[in-house]
Amino acid sequence: MSKPVTALLAAAVLLMAGCGANPPEAEGVLEPAGQPSAAAQAKDQALYDRLPDKVKQAGRLISVNNGSFPPYEIAGADGRSLTGAAADMTEALGQVLGVKIEHVTVDGLPSSLTGIASGRYDFAIGPVGDFPDRQKNNDFVDWVKEYVVFAVPKGNPDRIGSVADTCGLKISVMAGGSAEAVIKGQSAACVKEGKQKITVQSYKDQPTSVLAVSSGRADAFFSSQAPLTYFVDQAGGKLELAGKGRPNGFDDLYQGAVVAKDSPLRDVLRDGIQKLMDNGTYDRIMAKWKTSDNKLDQAGINLAKS
Repeated sequence: MSKPVTALLAAAVLLMAGCGANPPEAEGVLEPAGQPSAAAQAKDQALYDRLPDKVKQAGRLISVNNGSFPPYEIAGADGRSLTGAAADMTEALGQVLGVKIEHVTVDGLPSSLTGIASGRYDFAIGPVGDFPDRQKNNDFVDWVKEYVVFAVPKGNPDRIGSVADTCGLKISVMAGGSAEAVIKGQSAACVKEGKQKITVQSYKDQPTSVLAVSSGRADAFFSSQAPLTYFVDQAGGKLELAGKGRPNGFDDLYQGAVVAKDSPLRDVLRDGIQKLMDNGTYDRIMAKWKTSDNKLDQAGINLAKS
């Protein structure tokens, strides 16, 4: 994890130029030096037996991602390789279930959710934000808890302490994400209070959103704390986090794997992930990727209630 953020930001420029959703620099860039992938897991025959027949016949599951959520997931240039905590989780999970888990990258979260709901993809390991409105078409197997904060220029020149401090500012967000909805709602609240509206800049991925801040087009990037921590760490002292420890428009925020509504995979994935929690594999993976603060004690289904 020693490559500077400029490599990722350069990749974001290529993204905006239409050169593809996944920068070549992404392959391997997130693998912490000297730390291997999760230890090999024994196949759990009982879990394997619960898989749908078509999955057992194919010998594989297809997990979809949008390739832009480090340190959990980032896709390689081929659109099928993945590194990060989510990649390690799927490697271990596939071994437990006794099938291979393959990765497919699509352009943006809405495409992922639609593809899962329609049955085009089996699931997404995520972690994807679990919200009641998304539970209408999908079920969530939650395996992390998340917080939403800001990435700002070093020194926090606009003195952002919480989402309430963003009136009149230019805020970048990921298109279709929960942070986008919250910041748009805050903009409406600003106007109602007689303050300037927020200029919301919606981008399709994390690197492009970070680039908006580093280039001065946006005053802050509003997103999940785990990936923002990664980008700040890679920014060479040019960025910092703001708004930590504040709700910032969210109640308890859970994230996890996604399946189609009432999919027979749902409970199998939950029990497989729980096995990784119980045997210590989950703890090791989360520690490896510096996301231990985001751990859950138990995997859960549709934990978001508001």
